[in-house]
Amino acid sequence: MNDLTPFFEKLDASYTNDTFVKITLSKPAYKSDGLHNIYVRLVTIKEERILSFTYRYQTNDQVKNYSLEEAKNIFSELLNQKFKVGILFTLEEDFTIQFSKKGKVSTRTTHPSFKNKLPETHDQPKKKRAELGKYLNLLGITDNEGIVIPKMADKYKQINKYLEIVETLMKNADLSKTISIVDMGSGKGYLTFALYDYLANQRKREVTIKGIELREDLVDFCNKTAAACGFEGLSFVRQTIQEYKPKKIDILIALHACDTATDDALSKAIKANAALIITAPCCHKQIRQQLKGKEQENPILKYGIFKERQYEMITDTIRALILEKNQYQSKVFEFISNEHTRKNVMLVGIKSSKDPDTKMISNKIEKLKAEYKIESHYLEKILT
Repeated sequence: MNDLTPFFEKLDASYTNDTFVKITLSKPAYKSDGLHNIYVRLVTIKEERILSFTYRYQTNDQVKNYSLEEAKNIFSELLNQKFKVGILFTLEEDFTIQFSKKGKVSTRTTHPSFKNKLPETHDQPKKKRAELGKYLNLLGITDNEGIVIPKMADKYKQINKYLEIVETLMKNADLSKTISIVDMGSGKGYLTFALYDYLANQRKREVTIKGIELREDLVDFCNKTAAACGFEGLSFVRQTIQEYKPKKIDILIALHACDTATDDALSKAIKANAALIITAPCCHKQIRQQLKGKEQENPILKYGIFKERQYEMITDTIRALILEKNQYQSKVFEFISNEHTRKNVMLVGIKSSKDPDTKMISNKIEKLKAEYKIESHYLEKILT
């Protein structure tokens, strides 16, 4: 008798007497392909009942539909070879088939987990904002089959989280019909390409994005990639942030621009009256260097690691206050989880219609500087 015969007998019976609820395959034999589970349920499409398989990968879900006989062939390939446990849920019982590492099969029957059947509507898997397009392959995030490379899974998650954040922020900003975006310190362009593709191709917005990057090899690579993808509104130039003289900025982006480069980017955005400013500050050396050798009364600053973090918070708090002083609503929040990087703070400014109380904000800045013996903040200097 075939090892799967009891499983198929139970499946046939539940399908015939209409007690089938679902099937789950778990405990993958190999984790290298990123496939964690498979969930199977009945759906009706064009008046035909079929079994819908949801393949749950680390970064996305894929759905495939099969007839009952086709599904049995798939189960024969998957059970024992790729998954060690299969559970058939019915209204009468739960039937589990399990394989040991050596392939020995065991089965057990337990009381039913479900009292009602699942709806037979065909739900699409949750759609990722970053569609698996050509640019992701050229940037090394997906393979030639369009599947996310396992070591790039975190980057793909970051891209989708970034697009989610930007989409939400754009809803709160007063943007013109044709949106001009400048990405200062664009690097290899993972997020720059994703944002252009999402806005121009998926959302059908009129948008141009210019990436500013000092490393010539990255600029050349990104321009070639943009041309290969047909991204006509996306281009990259080799310049420092200080040198770049924008004609128009609706959205300024500066993610992990080191040290005072964040301030240079903020200054460009403020002077251009950008509607939306999105930064992820990095390094924070300017304040730390000012305070070397100065005795601090705050006991927290006795310890090096706390001192570094405190100075980062002071630097970004003053930046947020300067944004408010220049008629921006400021926000500071976590971009991605600490498990990926500690440099995960996002500082955002959304242009406001309300006039700020500049005197009150200036007093807050001066009080903060006096408390920590700060002589000046670089952003203040370059804005005057």
